[in-house]
Amino acid sequence: MAIETLPEPSIAMPITTARPRFGFLLATPIIATASILLLLITVMSILAPWIAPHDPMQLLPAQRLRPASEQFLLGTDAFGRDVLSRIIYGGRISLLIGFGATVMSIGCGLLIGLFSGFFRMVDAVLMRVMDGVMAIPAILLAIAVVSLSGASIFTVLIAITIPEIPRVARLVRSVVLSAREEPYVEAAISVGSGLPKIMWRHLLPNTIAPLIVEGTNFCAAAILTEAILSFLGAGISPETPTWGNIMAEGRQYFLVKPSLIFWPGLLLSIAILSVNLIGDAARDALDPRMKQREGK
Repeated sequence: MAIETLPEPSIAMPITTARPRFGFLLATPIIATASILLLLITVMSILAPWIAPHDPMQLLPAQRLRPASEQFLLGTDAFGRDVLSRIIYGGRISLLIGFGATVMSIGCGLLIGLFSGFFRMVDAVLMRVMDGVMAIPAILLAIAVVSLSGASIFTVLIAITIPEIPRVARLVRSVVLSAREEPYVEAAISVGSGLPKIMWRHLLPNTIAPLIVEGTNFCAAAILTEAILSFLGAGISPETPTWGNIMAEGRQYFLVKPSLIFWPGLLLSIAILSVNLIGDAARDALDPRMKQREGK
């Protein structure tokens, strides 16, 4: 009589974190409006060389502080430059720094958090370094980095990225410390799975949802920080069009022409508010606890 053999039990990784779906961007009218506005601002900034009516750097002293007209739809600034063109080009720098700093901080913080959460021997050293960086106010650290290295897009990117890396690292570390105690991770370690496989297949997927939420929050903060640095004169060189630089130059002529501050400030506010609303929607959609509360 043939003896049936039972298949060996396989180690299956439970799905602890669902893959992020982006349907929440159109979940409510407010979120949908924020998503569309942010998309329009991004497309406008990318297509700036083709849609800007004038050269944003061209100086026309004879046309200084002109009101809105057919030639200059939003008027000109104190140097005769077209305000509309500078606002369109300014979005490129502001969004580039916001998105770029977010990607860089998440990349560095993710790497530090994974190793810190998995290897307890290096956890104490890495976390103490991160605590030391977090003890310095972000805006002061950014001003110090820009002052020492000179004003450039790359310098401002680094200055805004450095203070955020510890926050991302601590977030990833907390997720890894929780996930590494799960049975499927312990089973993968016991059967001799390689470290890259364990981190890539078992630990990294658990960090996706928290990082999406953290990334949206930090993107808005990075855009605002860049504007603050430019407004204080510690950011990118003043002749480069950014929303912060435009407002910094326009504050001297606020009583004469308030629109020099109003229009770049309006776009800056819309961009930051849209990113924050998308971040809140992402948190509600990706956090299982929020779903449980909504079901009650």
